[in-house]
Amino acid sequence: MCDAQKNNFLAQQKQEVFTEMKKQTKKEIKKEKITTDMTFGEVMSKYPKTQEVFMKHGMACFGCAFAMQETVEQGAMAHGIDVKKLLEDLNKIVK
Repeated sequence: MCDAQKNNFLAQQKQEVFTEMKKQTKKEIKKEKITTDMTFGEVMSKYPKTQEVFMKHGMACFGCAFAMQETVEQGAMAHGIDVKKLLEDLNKIVK
């Protein structure tokens, strides 16, 4: 194999690896959804934009130290909020 062939081969291999990594990353991102058992702290640290959604639903939980350990479901229930609708809105913003 001459140098040009080696370079072409290596470039092709590199591109294939990059393409596969990109596919895997997209799969991982799609799998990552906000769920009822995630804590407010976990959600807001991963997705800062969710603060807007919590506020829209009347939850200013990001200012409460106790809420950071509370699950999304526990917080929604404590505030009388529809958990299903909250999760739907949260997951829309993180797409």
